[in-house]
Amino acid sequence: MKHEQHKGRKPAPAQDGQAQPLAPEIRPGQSIELLKELHILTREGKLNQDSRRKLKQVYHLFHFIEELLQDLSAQCKDGGAQQAGITLADHGAGKSYLGFIIYDLFFRQNPSGHVYGIETRAELVQKSRELAARLGFTRMSFLNLSVAESMQAGDLPERIDIVTALHACDTATDDAIAFGLQKQARYMVLVPCCQAEVARALNSGKALSLSRTPLAELWRHPLHTRELGSQITNVLRCLYLEAMGYQVSVTELVGWEHSLKNELIIARYTGQRKRAAAQRLRAILEEFGLTDLLQSRFRLPEGQPPVSAGVV
Repeated sequence: MKHEQHKGRKPAPAQDGQAQPLAPEIRPGQSIELLKELHILTREGKLNQDSRRKLKQVYHLFHFIEELLQDLSAQCKDGGAQQAGITLADHGAGKSYLGFIIYDLFFRQNPSGHVYGIETRAELVQKSRELAARLGFTRMSFLNLSVAESMQAGDLPERIDIVTALHACDTATDDAIAFGLQKQARYMVLVPCCQAEVARALNSGKALSLSRTPLAELWRHPLHTRELGSQITNVLRCLYLEAMGYQVSVTELVGWEHSLKNELIIARYTGQRKRAAAQRLRAILEEFGLTDLLQSRFRLPEGQPPVSAGVV
């Protein structure tokens, strides 16, 4: 039988960048060395069940971002302008897992464009720089900066096309949004995680809220406070992005098992600031006693009207 004839035969070693992958799930031309570094492939080049699941998760996330990259490429061609190259900044990059995959699957096949990984942990930045050098990913830069620092850093261009933030904990997602607004990002791709700021605010005013409105029962218990705080935070972020001129879609990052927080927010810049979104943002902040956030996280453009009677 054929399968018995090949039973003991080892597969021919695959060279990095070859069109023929080691497994049907791997896209032709992918960097095999990168997949090993990310522990998607074993050092022997094998794809086990766990790594196959991990690869599926990677492709699932990349699918959303790939559509945005292709849309930007098409816009450049349709406009007839010289394509300077798409720029992408990944905030809270960590080991730059996402940035490397995006570069390998899209930027490496294109003559221009640049990926920036922004991370506060110096040791991770250094490791990413070393890996990019080994792989020959020359249009990747890794910056050891906070979000506040990155907004003023000369190593970054004045405008960034796509801003990503994968599992950015607590207020880091809001920081990435602020960065995207300053850099006039055309797209933002956000997967929030471990949100606590609003929950802390709800908890601090709990006694007063319980006496003021029966809705406070929604966050009387600590578990509910945390969950409701997370839900409110993402609703506020979506309203804020709409008020700042973005079209927002929210979906579930199905199959992403690294975190229970798998809400995916994709914002596309249209330039049409929605007055109703700003009004509802203010109304929700007032209802939950969170108006202080208007001075920090959700700074609306000057001239936005206050909440009017009947706005819900």
